[in-house]
Amino acid sequence: MLDTLPRDLRGLRDRAILLIGFAGGLRRSEIVSIDLCTDDTPGIGGCIAITEDRAVITLPGKAGQGKVEIARGTNDQTCPVHALTQWLHFAKIDDGPIFVGVTRDGRRATGRRLGDKHVARLVKQTAQAAGLRPDLPEAQRIRLYSSQSLRSGRTRTAAPDPAPA
Repeated sequence: MLDTLPRDLRGLRDRAILLIGFAGGLRRSEIVSIDLCTDDTPGIGGCIAITEDRAVITLPGKAGQGKVEIARGTNDQTCPVHALTQWLHFAKIDDGPIFVGVTRDGRRATGRRLGDKHVARLVKQTAQAAGLRPDLPEAQRIRLYSSQSLRSGRTRTAAPDPAPA
């Protein structure tokens, strides 16, 4: 799916969206609500801090703040942290929303936060362009891949077994 994206500013952004969303197992609304916070002020929907070896996303939740840690990968082509830092660098984003629109000419980030429907369209378009599941009819393939597909990357940890009595 990543190979179907253009090698421009828009492609950098969309690559970061797909990789961060999959690695963090995030909902599309969580992806677009994350802010790059330079202080302790929480963002609207979440805050991301990037260190040398990982990105830590703090998300509000029903039971308080939750943290999602995304480790840096060994291959820059598929590393979510590398993709995000590349996007932030070339889009010149220092704080505020991390996933924003790009001007029509593709040269600048607009500063206007993307809506969650962008993530849904992105997943469907890239899955279709990548030709995933060619054994299925096109209509069925389109329904099969949605932004919910990114959540399948979520790492689940089981609660420890209770101690024997």
